[in-house]
Amino acid sequence: MRLAELSERSGVSLATIKYYLRQGLLAPGDRVSATTAEYDESHLRRLRLVRALLQVGRLPVATAKKVLGHVDDESLGRSIRMGAALWELPHGAEPDDDKDEATVAARTEVDRLLERLGWESAREIGALSPVHRSLVVAVATLIRLGYPWDAELMAPYAELMHRAAIRDLDFVETRHSEAERVETAVAAAILFRPALDALHRLAQEEESARRYGL
Repeated sequence: MRLAELSERSGVSLATIKYYLRQGLLAPGDRVSATTAEYDESHLRRLRLVRALLQVGRLPVATAKKVLGHVDDESLGRSIRMGAALWELPHGAEPDDDKDEATVAARTEVDRLLERLGWESAREIGALSPVHRSLVVAVATLIRLGYPWDAELMAPYAELMHRAAIRDLDFVETRHSEAERVETAVAAAILFRPALDALHRLAQEEESARRYGL
């Protein structure tokens, strides 16, 4: 397809597509003349991912380029490739130093949780993962506020999240190519989160009504 058709099918203006091309967020099309290039379905798919990163995820262009760089790195295995791309996404505040009492307690409880669940990969990666560090920050905050969110309390929630992760990767595996699978994993991390948060709140409202009435 030509650039005009890519714009029409994607709903992205020509000017914006040209900006993405200049910024390296979108790969150039195949040249058919000095002034004309052909684009294919991979460009259409990438445009959707770029829009998710910039508009929904609100990532700076420089961060989006880093994410896409990992997405395109075919030298990595699928887990590392997806993990590296997802680690570039925003993850919130960093934990306080090791002398902070709440942070030390939170790290202990997160470690106990991972051991209890048998999540060996998560234990091995540990604090290298921004997701692990974000969990430590969240648990430390709860502890400071008087809610001792320990491994026993977290375990049932973690098991539910593991079931959600299975569904996530089942969906990713419906994609046909390796590039599509990694792109889908990154897009889902951004696009599914608001829907999952809303479903959680709706479930709380429903359960509250069942227990206590309207």
